[in-house]
Amino acid sequence: MTAAPLVVLVGPMGSGKSTVGALLAERLGVPYRDTDADIVTAQGRPISDIFVDEGEPYFRRLERQAVEAAVAEHTGVLALGGGAVLDEGTRALLTGLPVAYLSMDVEEAVRRVGLGAARPLLAVNPRRQWRELMEARRPLYTEVARVVVATDDRTPEEVAQAVLDALELKDV
Repeated sequence: MTAAPLVVLVGPMGSGKSTVGALLAERLGVPYRDTDADIVTAQGRPISDIFVDEGEPYFRRLERQAVEAAVAEHTGVLALGGGAVLDEGTRALLTGLPVAYLSMDVEEAVRRVGLGAARPLLAVNPRRQWRELMEARRPLYTEVARVVVATDDRTPEEVAQAVLDALELKDV
């Protein structure tokens, strides 16, 4: 059998993938990995700079490569960037894996992400942009997910427990 992540987290920016992912990894006694962090480390610059300097298509290629590497190598908890599911190949890679979609509504997103954060896809009219992104991405998140866990009005600890319960995983 080949290596595969124990849990893969997908969802929009601000849904808590990084925070919940680290909590899950700790509770399961496995390593945590974030493909956005992999890209930042490999490129030596923030994702917002990559978007500005090279454009979204370039970033999406880097993202696809980062996801391919992480799915092939990582056996712990893996968090994917919010737009990773846009790639058909990435969605195919996630088939059969224990994927949890962390969902939230727009008001929760605004509260968590804020309107002034360095989020390149939310630069103009963040509420409208977020809604448009979610209209395009929600079906893709749902397509790859084994379980959907709502994060609205929940602490990261509560979300982590909900993911464990939904995927029927036991913490250490």
